[in-house]
Amino acid sequence: MNGGSNVNIWSKFHGPNMGYLEEQYELFLQDASSVDDSLKQVFETYGAPDWLHKGEVQPTQHETTSGDIKKITSAMKLVEAIRREGHLIADIYAISPDRERYTPSLEPRAYGLTEQDLQSIQANWIWEHAPAHVQNGLQVVEELKKRYAGKISFEVDHVHDETERDWIQNKIETGSYYVALDEQQQKELLQQLAEVEGFEQFLAKTFVAQKRFSIEGLDVMVPLVNHIVQNGTKDHTQDIMMGMAHRGRLNVLAHILGKPYENIFSEFHHAPNKELVPSEGSMGINYGWTGDVKYHFGASREVSNGQEAHKTRITLAHNPSHLEFVNPVVGGFTRAAQDDRNERGAATQDTNKAFSILIHGDAAFPGEGVVAETLNMSGLKGYRVGGAIHIIANNLLGFTTEQEEGRSTRYASDLAKGFEIPIIHVNADDPEACIAAAQLAYEYRQKFHKDILIDLVGYRRFGHNEMDEPRMTQPHLYQHIDAHKTVATIYKEKLIERNIMTEEDFTTNQQQLHDKLRNIYESMKENEAAEREVDSIPAAVESTLEDIETSIPLEQLKQLNRGLLHRPKNFNGFKKIEKILERRAKLLEEDNKVDWGLGESLAFASILADGLPIRMTGQDCQRGTFVHRHVVLHDVETGETYCPMHGLKEAKASFSIHNSPLNETGVLGFEYGYSVQVPEALVIWEAQFGDFANAGQVILDQFISAGRAKWGEKSSLVLLLPHGYEGQGPEHSSARLERFLTLSAEHNWTVANVTSSAQYFHLLRRQAAIGDKDEARPLVLMTPKSLLRNQRVASGSEQFSEGTFMPLLAQPGLGKNKEAVKRLVIGSGKVMIDIEEAIESAENGNLDWLHVLRLEQIYPFPAKQLEAVLAEYPNVEEIVWVQEEPRNMGGWNFVKEILFNIKGDQQVLSYIGRPHRSSPAVGEPNIHKTEQSRIIQEALELSKGGNSNEGN
Repeated sequence: MNGGSNVNIWSKFHGPNMGYLEEQYELFLQDASSVDDSLKQVFETYGAPDWLHKGEVQPTQHETTSGDIKKITSAMKLVEAIRREGHLIADIYAISPDRERYTPSLEPRAYGLTEQDLQSIQANWIWEHAPAHVQNGLQVVEELKKRYAGKISFEVDHVHDETERDWIQNKIETGSYYVALDEQQQKELLQQLAEVEGFEQFLAKTFVAQKRFSIEGLDVMVPLVNHIVQNGTKDHTQDIMMGMAHRGRLNVLAHILGKPYENIFSEFHHAPNKELVPSEGSMGINYGWTGDVKYHFGASREVSNGQEAHKTRITLAHNPSHLEFVNPVVGGFTRAAQDDRNERGAATQDTNKAFSILIHGDAAFPGEGVVAETLNMSGLKGYRVGGAIHIIANNLLGFTTEQEEGRSTRYASDLAKGFEIPIIHVNADDPEACIAAAQLAYEYRQKFHKDILIDLVGYRRFGHNEMDEPRMTQPHLYQHIDAHKTVATIYKEKLIERNIMTEEDFTTNQQQLHDKLRNIYESMKENEAAEREVDSIPAAVESTLEDIETSIPLEQLKQLNRGLLHRPKNFNGFKKIEKILERRAKLLEEDNKVDWGLGESLAFASILADGLPIRMTGQDCQRGTFVHRHVVLHDVETGETYCPMHGLKEAKASFSIHNSPLNETGVLGFEYGYSVQVPEALVIWEAQFGDFANAGQVILDQFISAGRAKWGEKSSLVLLLPHGYEGQGPEHSSARLERFLTLSAEHNWTVANVTSSAQYFHLLRRQAAIGDKDEARPLVLMTPKSLLRNQRVASGSEQFSEGTFMPLLAQPGLGKNKEAVKRLVIGSGKVMIDIEEAIESAENGNLDWLHVLRLEQIYPFPAKQLEAVLAEYPNVEEIVWVQEEPRNMGGWNFVKEILFNIKGDQQVLSYIGRPHRSSPAVGEPNIHKTEQSRIIQEALELSKGGNSNEGN
């Protein structure tokens, strides 16, 4: 209770009222629910009257009824309603809705009050910090409505942290967040708005009917974002990471990122891009060899605050038309910029080093599930970035879809309430209110390091794109828009009214801007007639990566493993796990063997010893879905955790591993962003089951597989996708290998399905080695499930200390009599282990006619190695591709053309596997076993294959 100022309210009550209050207060202390709600609120707010229980003589010169108390408590309720629901009547719509914004809960009569009642109440009885000019309750209501229901309004009641709520309330009610612009700053703000509008108008007239996704109607977004950027620069922020969709992107590139007008104009008329540098700082624009449309590109720029040598890098992420999917990518950028990975242990984070600005569409914010995934990640240890500043560029429409057809909530921003994110609604036609909103958002983020959202409510002056006619679908709305003044005009008139500038000044500035743009455009050498071809792939991208050294001396491996067995003093590990880890150590020390789990751990440890950081996330990745990793151990008595990688004395870089939330799209996007921002780190994402990657298909299609070709964006992200047919049904068998192979081209990534711990070890080390080089590319790896503990995938230690990754492996013990081999079986992954077991148990004994090859790397396909093998076996009559996936899935459709082109004219190409199916696997274990047995049997029987000449 707050009794500090109770004298201000209780001094009003005298006489019989005092006895009534004492009685009610006693009841309140016994059972708060037994008193009237209005009195309960008074007691909770002000405590007991000072004169209670003091034996003082009760004055009788003035009587106050219980009705007086109820008037005060009712007024307090009205005040709280304004704070909580003022946004419902706020003037936040630039284009006013057809119906009046009204709610009865904000009217005095809803609480039984008249204006006279409110005038009789002292202001500080119901508003403790009322300013001096506010004297009574009526003035309190009027003043608070200005602050909560003007051109800017707030929703914070859903924020449960009282400290945060009180801080925001204090900012609102004192007005301390409002930025007092002097005359020069007002002129500069108008100049920014004029440049935004003038740039769009010049593009419209110069490049008629070309898509640009105009910002007009939300012009103020540029100075709003610019204000946040300026604050970050003053505070010596190292990186400001931005993500946005296409609306207004060209204007943001020009006026926030400093992309020269020349570059933008050249993209409209197809002239070659110019390597230009703006007057302040430097800007980088990456282009791949196939490129992208102009409104998808991002850029980066360094700026200083003009007073010190410190520079802030601003980055706008490349973004395809999949709108909100860039959000987690920017989160990954930001976290990577905040992490210090230079010491062993987990990476240490400094959230002051970087922050992100995410600009959303009003239809996409509630409509795209990745938004909720990103918001959910904001408070998680592995993904938090110390608060993002969200801006909804609210233009009232989807493409042609009205709000009532696009969401089930009152506001586009309502999704944020579930994550206790404060919401600021602001009218895009009030530039000064928008700057104030930006200031409050920035201050909140810096103080609490949590997300905050600005709902910037404007409109869309033209169609979804410049070839769209919005009057077909929203004729009534566009009657209002067509008649509505631009924000630059509105603000100009306000400054003229303030005698800060004249109409002539504004007209002169407009003409100067137009002349500047026209001169720039006309000075460019346009060459539309020239036909351009796709640029060549960089030579490094075409590298086969064969010359990368990945072996490790045996004694170093053993030393690393001994370090992994170290435990802190008094750490009580789970005995079953400790026995497994000790058994692995014994296997290495005595038998010189390494199983899959140990091979992975040794790869991680050796990469850390090389000074390269590692970040790994995924559902259950600390333990491993299939209980093989155990890289985070739990004390059975205290619950504390310990990561053996953190205790390695040889480690020269950080190792961070986080169990992820139960989503794929957001997490996969985050890790992609992290890997792009920090190329020297080995960034790994593991799916719980491989087919769960389906949920991240947009990130795979738009970013991971094509980001290098479109935008020149390098990533060496590793995807670990458990894959293999073991009778677990349709959803736990296939990682959809075929989908990755369909996307494979131009050496955009490596797709592998390895069958030994040594192969896995070398592949991880190779991936770490290429991370910060031009050869960088993602790795898509089909990983085992049941095979994790199969000794057939364990490798001898010499394969680690002397070997390297081999894209094509021969089955040991076969093919010795090269003249006798008639059938060559080729396959990938777990089925090849099944074939190995069948060969060893074969009763017929003589398999001279057979040779078996394991395709460990499916893409890029090792054609030269296969051709060399075929040259050694001159009498091969049949080449058989074997797989456990259905015929229309797996690797067959990818490899069959390659194999057909490699085989000799007299050789037959055959397929052995499951038939065409719509579902990736059967649901009945017994049927699975029967099918699997058939596949293995046919693979080992001469001339029992499927159809011939499948490559035709």
